[in-house]
Amino acid sequence: MRELRTAGTRAEALSTNASEKIELLQNAVERVIRGKPEAVRLAIVTLLAGGHLLVEDVPGVGKTTLAHSLARALDCSFQRIQFTSDLLPSDVIGLSIYNQHNSVFEWKPGPIFANVVLPDEINRTIPKTQSA
Repeated sequence: MRELRTAGTRAEALSTNASEKIELLQNAVERVIRGKPEAVRLAIVTLLAGGHLLVEDVPGVGKTTLAHSLARALDCSFQRIQFTSDLLPSDVIGLSIYNQHNSVFEWKPGPIFANVVLPDEINRTIPKTQSA
């Protein structure tokens, strides 16, 4: 019986610790993104669920800043992909570049390898790229 109480206490402590960390994260992001607590909360929920977030809004309201501040608060890498009509697969995944000094190909990873990736202005590219 004592072991069950100890396990319950540990679970409560872990839950409290996790909720405190989530609140700290939310406070850190809300110092940058002001007046949009619901957007910040939903972004954090999406992050914890391991999902993807689609943010649609008018220009200049902080969509990029939200993603960037979330990445900075978590000490993660952040990259933005500008979707244009001339976007190539190598612009997203990276490419190998020949180093003449070492006579070897070197891999240069693209922005998709960041922890937080923001594909921006998808609607401005061609339909084929949008569907991909």
